[in-house]
Amino acid sequence: MGDLRAEARHARAELASTLDAIEYKFNVPKQLRINRRRLTHALRQLGEDSPSALVGIALGAATVVGVIVWFGASAVVKNR
Repeated sequence: MGDLRAEARHARAELASTLDAIEYKFNVPKQLRINRRRLTHALRQLGEDSPSALVGIALGAATVVGVIVWFGASAVVKNR
């Protein structure tokens, strides 16, 4: 009788774990929140450890955005 109860407890724990994993996988807003927190934490840590690296990343991102806008604007002007 004790073995059956132990097996049932084990099966319930496995089912709960599986359902949690499924919920995590399909809960996109929750994943986005978690990833945003991780990124924010990593950027803060990088800013504390190496501010110049953080400035370099910001300049690189601004450059990429500028190039994308430039090519987009050029394509719009050419298609007129």
